[in-house]
Amino acid sequence: MTPHQDHLVEQDPGNLEHEDVYVRGLKPEDLEAVIRLDAKNTGKRREEFFKVKLQQNLQETGIKISLAAEIDGGFVGFILARVFYGEFGETEPIAVLDTIGVNPDFKGKGVGHALLKQLNMNLSGLGVSTLRTEVSWDSPDLLLFFQKTGFRPAARFCLDAQVKKQ
Repeated sequence: MTPHQDHLVEQDPGNLEHEDVYVRGLKPEDLEAVIRLDAKNTGKRREEFFKVKLQQNLQETGIKISLAAEIDGGFVGFILARVFYGEFGETEPIAVLDTIGVNPDFKGKGVGHALLKQLNMNLSGLGVSTLRTEVSWDSPDLLLFFQKTGFRPAARFCLDAQVKKQ
């Protein structure tokens, strides 16, 4: 296969192979790999953040979508998303992509694309038609990735306010 082919081979139900990338459900034992990969990308070890996110994503009631990507059996990426049924005044279910991480040593190998492709397949099967995320304006590589994978600016404003001390 060439690197530019969008060749997908269905493996087990819910697992996808995209060229050399194997996508599977994220497991509780993946926590340390997620923390290490995120630290490699951000320069910070966000252990508590990911403990809480992974626990919510894997154990709470409701539908959670969490995926891991492997190449040759090695952990190279992850995605955490959730499905909401009525968020911010919406009446239709929407999915929110909380975080995505790809090992920078595997940039350009289709890891992020494979993760999003599997996420989209899972969401489509659940009847969810909208996937929403936020990205920092000063993250041009991530903005470009999201643009290439079909994301567009939402017809909504994201508003922040400083919390006033009482």
